[in-house]
Amino acid sequence: MNHYGKRLAAVLTGMTCLAAAAVTVAPAAAQTLKAVKDRGTLNCGVSEGLYGFSSRDAKGVWSGFDVDLCRAVAAAIFNDPSKVSFTPLDASSRFKALQSGSIDVLSRNTTWTMSREIELGLNFAATNYYDGQGFLVPKALKKDSALDLDGTKVCVQTGTTTELNLADHFRSNKLKYDTVGSVSADEAIKGYDAGRCNVFTADVSQLFAIRLQLSKPDDHVILPDVISKEPLGPVVRQGDAQWLNVVKWVHFAMVNAEELGVTTANIDAALKSEKPDVKRLVGNEGSYGEQIGLTKDWAVRIVKHVGNYGEVFERNVGVGSRLGIPRGINQLWNVGGIQYAPPIR
Repeated sequence: MNHYGKRLAAVLTGMTCLAAAAVTVAPAAAQTLKAVKDRGTLNCGVSEGLYGFSSRDAKGVWSGFDVDLCRAVAAAIFNDPSKVSFTPLDASSRFKALQSGSIDVLSRNTTWTMSREIELGLNFAATNYYDGQGFLVPKALKKDSALDLDGTKVCVQTGTTTELNLADHFRSNKLKYDTVGSVSADEAIKGYDAGRCNVFTADVSQLFAIRLQLSKPDDHVILPDVISKEPLGPVVRQGDAQWLNVVKWVHFAMVNAEELGVTTANIDAALKSEKPDVKRLVGNEGSYGEQIGLTKDWAVRIVKHVGNYGEVFERNVGVGSRLGIPRGINQLWNVGGIQYAPPIR
């Protein structure tokens, strides 16, 4: 064999070794779904208590928009939405719990940012709630805008993007303020209710829930201003593409189901549909569920046990709930919102 022949042989040998290594490494990276199945329970991290999103009743039963995302994942895997163990986490411990492996997914009013993915080694699976930061003030303060808050005392939970956005807003508008910081959301709410500050700032969705917790909810108003982008959604560890796909497509399945008009009430009829999009959703065409380690009827399980995206939204936080939050930009893309799911095909 000549010089060039030897070099070609060496290159081909190297490529063969790399291919073999890739075949060996790929399954090793896909461990979360197997671990969840072997354990028989999904470990889900949620907030310590945010009405409408994740909170416990007197019997210790969890409910809420973020809770239902985890129940939907459990339904897709086990055909049983109750196979979830919920871990309440504050802002400072939420990412550590995910990084350490003590939870499989974080579903807790958490904003998708570049640094959280790159520096913390995490992946946001999707945006299931588009939000923005706002301000809650006493009506007696007679403020109509976030630009009228010069010289106020603002209660805020520390260690959050909320704290950073607050500083940006006041600095960019040349306004002065004093921060009354609290490690936990409960402390911050109590401080505002006790009058230690005259402004409370958080994501607007949280402000609707927080106002209900005050001693006199009707004495407070949420200002119309939204000062930031807060794309909220479930988070997983990097390095497990299969698990990322499972969590991502659970959300997308719920959005697609709403768009196609498939609901908890008509899911059985949808199984007989001849519409191509519906057939793919319910598993009567293609093998999409099997390709990510689930079953053919994975999306049927989600809708049957938990509901489509619209059902989950309205039940927990929508205008018919105690929170009464309008769908707004969380409406589907074809009715004026920006909720949009890639097609299942």
